[in-house]
Amino acid sequence: MTLSRRRLAAALFCAPAAAIALTAPAAQAQWVVFDPTNYVQNVLTAARTLQTINNQIASLQNEAQMLIGQAKTLASLPYSTLATLQAQVDRTRQLLGQAQALAYDVASIQQAFTTNYGAASLSASDAALTARADARWTTAMAGFQDALKLQAGVVEGLGASRDQLTALVGASQGAVGGLQAAQAGNQLLALQSQMLADLIALSAAQGRAQALEAAGQAAARADAKARFAKFMGTGSQ
Repeated sequence: MTLSRRRLAAALFCAPAAAIALTAPAAQAQWVVFDPTNYVQNVLTAARTLQTINNQIASLQNEAQMLIGQAKTLASLPYSTLATLQAQVDRTRQLLGQAQALAYDVASIQQAFTTNYGAASLSASDAALTARADARWTTAMAGFQDALKLQAGVVEGLGASRDQLTALVGASQGAVGGLQAAQAGNQLLALQSQMLADLIALSAAQGRAQALEAAGQAAARADAKARFAKFMGTGSQ
């Protein structure tokens, strides 16, 4: 083998080794060590952190919803019928206070019965008995007139009561919380109480008129008895 061939063979033999020697450091610099266990732990930690954050967000949302619900529950009803109900009650009381001839007063009634409805004295003159009868008739007519006036007032108030009832039912159905519903219910009860008070007042006025009429008839019989007794006494003399 000649010298040139030997040198060529030696160069070819050494070339791969040199190439490997030159490329080895570069290859080693690009390799990354992968640790599966560490990777799994990192993923689990990230998942737990995300779950904790989600739980906190959900808790805040629940608390916010709870506060909104409490605000609705404590919200006051923006509608009130108190002024209207009070006006109707005051009107009924005013009509009762306008009672003619014989007021709704125990002392006045006692005095009237002593004067005009009690037993007639046998010594009473015909003029006195006639005056008693006229007073009773006037009182009875006034009683019937008072009852009719009160009836008219109650009937006139039915329209306002109906409007209030409609508004309160609508407010109750549209209530956003327990307080609004309770307040609407309380106002409905107040409306019912006002209507019941009107019925009681009307019943009292009608009963008063009937009682005055019955008392007048009884007193008229008593006066007739006194006149008859007086006549019989005069005739026997």
